[in-house]
Amino acid sequence: MTPCAGCGEALPPLALSCHQCKRLVHAQQLQALSAQAKLAQASGDLTGARAVWARALSLLPSETVQYRGVQAHITDLDARLAATGPEAQDLHRSQSAKWLGRLGVAGVVIWKFKIVALFVLTKAKLLLLGFTKLSTLTSMLAAFGLYWTWYGWKFAAGLVISIYIHEMGHVAALRRFGIAATAPMFIPGFGAFVMLKQRPATLAQDARSGLAGPIWGLGATVAAWLAGVLSAQPIWFAIAHVGAAINLFNLIPVWQLDGGRGFNALTRRQRGWALAAAVVMWAVTADVLLLFIVLGAGYRLFSKDYAAEPDRGALLQYGGLVVLLSLLLLMCTGAARPF
Repeated sequence: MTPCAGCGEALPPLALSCHQCKRLVHAQQLQALSAQAKLAQASGDLTGARAVWARALSLLPSETVQYRGVQAHITDLDARLAATGPEAQDLHRSQSAKWLGRLGVAGVVIWKFKIVALFVLTKAKLLLLGFTKLSTLTSMLAAFGLYWTWYGWKFAAGLVISIYIHEMGHVAALRRFGIAATAPMFIPGFGAFVMLKQRPATLAQDARSGLAGPIWGLGATVAAWLAGVLSAQPIWFAIAHVGAAINLFNLIPVWQLDGGRGFNALTRRQRGWALAAAVVMWAVTADVLLLFIVLGAGYRLFSKDYAAEPDRGALLQYGGLVVLLSLLLLMCTGAARPF
């Protein structure tokens, strides 16, 4: 049995929700499917949107509000598909494919990262939350002013926004678990932090809250890299390069860094897999940040604070972040010329 990410209760193999805290077992997958369906629907691919909603329906308990909501989406799409007919759908998809084809490599990149773009858009309301806090706003402006004097205003703005998005990833995860925390506070020249007002109830919650920062940071880094690809402006690659480096630094699995919190939920065997991923990416990039991750993971492999039960989600998140951020760092290295 796997533990619930919300309360730690043991879940039966085919459970769709936790009987203790009512948390949906596939909450993260459902969020991604919802974003994918909405994007398909917005682009006119009603057939694709219906297929994604149908997949989401199979992951929801039939007595929940979410199940009825998804069912309503499917019913609406069925009515619209019956009205438009398959010929119109095929024509729209072919036109979209031609448009992306004209963009060449950039078109492929846009398509591959469409979910990231929609995720950022759907989280815009939460991202604005920090700007309503005077402490966040004033400390952010102070950091921006310092970085401006060092690097110029364009890079300073990109750096501050990247750090802010990273911190808001923590805030979003903590709010999802019902854990009280402060808004982000910047320390000019050092970064930013979020203070927890209560401890996470389980190792899984702590790991998800810690890794949420680099996950959102990955989204910001991808956005900057895409801007560089589309505009051919080196400043965007420089912002993406530093964003990837900052998030990789936070994945070093020691102390209270995000990687350390992620490692707390891993068994010794899972830590071995995470170490292997870091070693491979160090060999690929030859970057010193990966060496630090390798050394930290090697140390934690033999420490006795490993989890008793495996956390597959935490392992996939940690390993995926190491691989993707390392590749982004590598892709930006040659393009991030002085600015």
